[in-house]
Amino acid sequence: MKKVLAAVAATGLLVIAGCSSSDDTTSSNSEAPDSTTLNVSAAASLKKTFTAIADQFEKDNAGVTVTLSFDGSSTLVNQIKQGAPADVFASADQKNMDKLGDQAVDPKVFATNTLVIVTAPGNPKGVNSFADLNKPGVTTVVCQAAQPCGNATEAVERDTGITLSPASEEQSVTAVLTKVTAGQADAGLVYVTDAKGAGDKVATVVDPAFAAVVNEYPIATVRGAAHEATAKEFVDAVLGPSGQQILADAGFGKP
Repeated sequence: MKKVLAAVAATGLLVIAGCSSSDDTTSSNSEAPDSTTLNVSAAASLKKTFTAIADQFEKDNAGVTVTLSFDGSSTLVNQIKQGAPADVFASADQKNMDKLGDQAVDPKVFATNTLVIVTAPGNPKGVNSFADLNKPGVTTVVCQAAQPCGNATEAVERDTGITLSPASEEQSVTAVLTKVTAGQADAGLVYVTDAKGAGDKVATVVDPAFAAVVNEYPIATVRGAAHEATAKEFVDAVLGPSGQQILADAGFGKP
């Protein structure tokens, strides 16, 4: 009889211990911060800077994960219009921000950029000006006209009266840079920031005509954003001192 009572008592203790463990787990979960995934769509030329800004934003905001999508601005606009998740959109020009229409809430310019020519290190084909991109034997790549870098290229063509005959038109400025660094093209038109980020992988050539074509970069929250308040905080981080310093260090001009 004593053995039976001991067994019952032991069973009771196990049940109590089990309930206690469950209660402790529930309490721990209730204290964990809410998890928020912020979706940011940004122009391809912003990859390095926005990755750094997002890393700092996550450190400053417990429980927030920033998911970044980089591509040509025109491509991103189409994706957002088709329902791709986006809380924030950063464009490489005003034209593509305008295409988003009233889905873009209170856009603000946060940086500027200009074009530059990139070639293989040492500039073996002797490309020294915008006109030289049409030299015989020089394979040139540019961005598609719908993309900000392509639109800027067309503006330089109009200003100079020189029409390029590129070997290809790429969907993003990073694709142009990749073709040059991979040796698939002799020269390409990218932004100053892309050339700076490539370091000694490229040589850079500046034409005076580039200074007259300045791309303004606007950023906005997207109407109907799943995390509107956090989206606004991210925009503020880009416009704030830390974000602006990261952009300046990468070669972007002031708004």
